[in-house]
Amino acid sequence: MSPVHHLNCKSALNKLKRSEPYGWDLNPYRGCQQGCVYCYARYSHQYLGQTDFVRDIYVKDGIGEVLERELSSPKWQGQIINIGGVTDAYQPLEKKMELMPEILRICLKYENPIIISTKSSLILRDLHLLAALAEKTYVNVAVSVTTQDEGLRKVLEPSASPVDERLEVLSAFRDTRCSRGLHLMPILPYLTDSTENLEGIFSAARETHVDYALCGTLYLRGQTKEHFLAWLKGYMPSHFADYLRLYYHGSLDKGYKELYRRVEHLHETYGVGSD
Repeated sequence: MSPVHHLNCKSALNKLKRSEPYGWDLNPYRGCQQGCVYCYARYSHQYLGQTDFVRDIYVKDGIGEVLERELSSPKWQGQIINIGGVTDAYQPLEKKMELMPEILRICLKYENPIIISTKSSLILRDLHLLAALAEKTYVNVAVSVTTQDEGLRKVLEPSASPVDERLEVLSAFRDTRCSRGLHLMPILPYLTDSTENLEGIFSAARETHVDYALCGTLYLRGQTKEHFLAWLKGYMPSHFADYLRLYYHGSLDKGYKELYRRVEHLHETYGVGSD
């Protein structure tokens, strides 16, 4: 079981450098138990010292009280809040800690718009709160799906919900006023970029009648690159040299980005928007 640490929450909202599509983050936890081998947010544990992003989870005690103070401030202008920018708010620990119901009730009280992306079906526990908030303001619920191969999913995202359960989340929210999205990201070269996999996910997106699907390629820098390449060398060493070539300059080789033309074709073929 992951060690659980506690932090005294000083600020619930984190202002981002950008303003679109949102300019504020809220993260109930530091670290994430989902264990995704490609997670871009590993850097966020650096200031905490030599701790493990997946195994050392920090709970922000008092986050609800702090959030209410921030949303009730005359300075707050009701901007969209992205919940879970560097952690999954519905990771396994949330089942015990139950931070999200309080956060959602406060957002509902102040009718504040939110965006949530998750890999967990635990979000269905709070469907009634999200549906109620969507009656008052903008609510976007998205699930991330990288592969339809459940065997590969268990290796890539060991503690995340099975893909079928994630798709059920999108179906369950269909009867609410929430905007629903499927995030096909990251697309992993040689692992999840096959035509069969991409078409299967787009087909599922169409069947669940999502409002949009977003696609993105793998980001490999810093701790993420070090961790992912070490994993790849052990799991699929035949592609290790390919990744060193594709990410030689840090960013994905431009030649590979023809993938986006394939994705555009899938949007058109399956009638799934990208906005």
